[in-house]
Amino acid sequence: MRKLLMAVTVSVLFAGCSKPQPPEKERPVEPQATQLRDAIDAPLEKARSVDQQMQDAADAQRAAIDAQEQAAGG
Repeated sequence: MRKLLMAVTVSVLFAGCSKPQPPEKERPVEPQATQLRDAIDAPLEKARSVDQQMQDAADAQRAAIDAQEQAAGG
């Protein structure tokens, strides 16, 4: 009787010891390197844009000065 009880107990324990299933992912995780790169690039791109605007304004000012000098006979 003891052997039978022990055999049943062992078989129940083995049946309960199955490998747990990994949880399903809802969406893949975005790499953090991409977020870091975007965070660094955003202010740099803004600075490049402002630099180009400043260069364009300086070129326009030089052209206006040259036009006034030529009109004045200089």
